[in-house]
Amino acid sequence: MADLTTHYLGLKLRNPLIVSSSGLTSTVEKIKQLEELGAGAVVLKSLFEEQIKAEAGLMLEPTPYPEAQDYILQYTKSNSLEEYLQLIEKAKQSVRIPVIASINCISASEWTSFAEDIENAGADAIELNIYFLPTDKDSPSEKNEELYYNVITKVRKKTRIPVSVKIGMHFTNLVKTIHNLYVRGANGVVIFNRFYAPDIDIDKMKITAAEVFSSPSDIRNSLRWVGIISDQVENIDIAASTGVHDGAGAIKQILAGAKAVQLCSVLYKKGVEKLAVIKNDIESWMGQHQFDSIEEFRGKLNYRNIPDPTVYERSQFMKYFSSHV
Repeated sequence: MADLTTHYLGLKLRNPLIVSSSGLTSTVEKIKQLEELGAGAVVLKSLFEEQIKAEAGLMLEPTPYPEAQDYILQYTKSNSLEEYLQLIEKAKQSVRIPVIASINCISASEWTSFAEDIENAGADAIELNIYFLPTDKDSPSEKNEELYYNVITKVRKKTRIPVSVKIGMHFTNLVKTIHNLYVRGANGVVIFNRFYAPDIDIDKMKITAAEVFSSPSDIRNSLRWVGIISDQVENIDIAASTGVHDGAGAIKQILAGAKAVQLCSVLYKKGVEKLAVIKNDIESWMGQHQFDSIEEFRGKLNYRNIPDPTVYERSQFMKYFSSHV
């Protein structure tokens, strides 16, 4: 039987399938079911920086959106920090797979001290979901990137457990940014974050929310960068996220160099039982190609290991399709 064991953030996973931070990982009962279905690890539903600040009495900045602040304050009453720590503790007592805590954050303020509490509660690692959309034309890119570096630096000082950073793809130099995260102590990076996206209802002429879930075609956004980053910043562990909806998608990301893949949308769309199907598909493919372990093919098609690495760099459609005209 094929050995699906992999190592991510220094943690030994029985397979590379990680269930992303979401409502799927919000209770011990759900986490136990995911373990039974074959998950290699879980990332707990996120705790938000605003929650931490509100409960700790640190939300002192004035805001033009009082209704948002009221919501946050109300939310923390029923979703306290203590309850989050209890979820970590109970999950660790109930399952054997790694349990990764998650924090959505936009700054490196006082909330970072909470990282120590997460470690003490027993979390195997922390995933920092940093979300920030630059809109100020006068703000240099270096200043925007410094926000990410400050977060990882402060969290790294507070905890000894592994830390990963889940980021979006919109950076001036993504390779350099991820290298700088590694230099500042990040053990891993999740490529990519799936942000809220706006849409427009042309009949009602109002802004609405775009599709929440990813589709299989979204894998193209991460596959290119997994292939490049796994070579250019080889000491950082990569978890590929967004667009993995089947065994083939997971295999592609591992061939490109990912240590693990995160699943979410497909489990909402097809049911959590899809986990077992994806795991079996990976095993079947490995048998067909005579691979005994994940490490035998991980990175086999990354930037370094293919004859023409420029295929990862190619971005102009006409340059690619001109030969077919």
